Amino acid sequence: MLKFKENISLKPYNTFGIEARTKYFYKVTNSLELKDILQRNKNLPFRILGGGSNILLTKDFEGLTLLIANKGIEILEEYPETVTVEVQAGENWHEFVLWCLSRNYGGVENLALIPGGVGAAPIQNIGAYGVELASVFKSCKVLNTQTLEEETLEKKDCEFGYRSSIFKTHKKGTFIITSVCFELRQPPHNLIIEYGALRSQLKNTSPTIQEVAAAVIRIRESKLPDPKILGNSGSFFKNPVVSKTHYHRLKKTYTQLPSYPASDHHLKIPAAWLIDQLGFKGTQHGGAGVHNAQALVLVNLGEAKGKEILDLAQKIQTAVKKTFDIALEIEVNVL
Repeated sequence: MLKFKENISLKPYNTFGIEARTKYFYKVTNSLELKDILQRNKNLPFRILGGGSNILLTKDFEGLTLLIANKGIEILEEYPETVTVEVQAGENWHEFVLWCLSRNYGGVENLALIPGGVGAAPIQNIGAYGVELASVFKSCKVLNTQTLEEETLEKKDCEFGYRSSIFKTHKKGTFIITSVCFELRQPPHNLIIEYGALRSQLKNTSPTIQEVAAAVIRIRESKLPDPKILGNSGSFFKNPVVSKTHYHRLKKTYTQLPSYPASDHHLKIPAAWLIDQLGFKGTQHGGAGVHNAQALVLVNLGEAKGKEILDLAQKIQTAVKKTFDIALEIEVNVL
């Protein structure tokens, strides 16, 4: 593949399978290339693509799209209890999880089968089944887009929150992640397996990390459509966090309303439950739809435009706000 292209379709580079074009496209395979291409195109707007699994393209882009495709995994330090590995941003996340499992390194087994690249994982602070990326994150190398200097950000610098980090908030666009360092655990592993659906999948009361990952994969495959078959970006909305007062007020009307602890005074409500209650699951809206097995997942039913997906998302947000007085927040990046 030629690294540089002009006026190309980004349909192969986003898991929604949305047709949108970019004026310039460059496949980056190392940090020096990244710095050089930005240096030579200072006056051109740019944006970053990784695995394309957490974006919704709604229009063509008149600038430079950079595909982060640098590869490599290196063990930096190994001790009896922990191991530190550096992973290049262009590595596939699930393939990295499989690499860890093959070496019996624990900490990421609950995050199996999450689509996307390693470089995008800290941006979103990806999480599933009681585990967030922040729990294994040590540091990351970044290119500062303002100074074009390389920097290292420690965990505290990234301000991780629920599906959030500085890369999504006040430092959005300032840094491009080029590699991530993880601190993983050697046996015996500290397993997080209390999540209901996960616990029910595990026959063994003391499972291995490989068995935990296998259970996670079974659950995800049963609920989430394969983007190669049905375009989607996984969970489209964040699970909302509400005050306990708000929750108990809703509970009087919706007696089956589920919740999970979020803090001393707040509870997390499954967004899928709210959307399902409003009858959206399995419905079609033009070329867009809501998946029939998981209401959190919006899908491209064929040739949907990004605007159709976004319109459906906003329709759901309006209905949830009107009925439950809860503001659903979109998890994917709308471009």
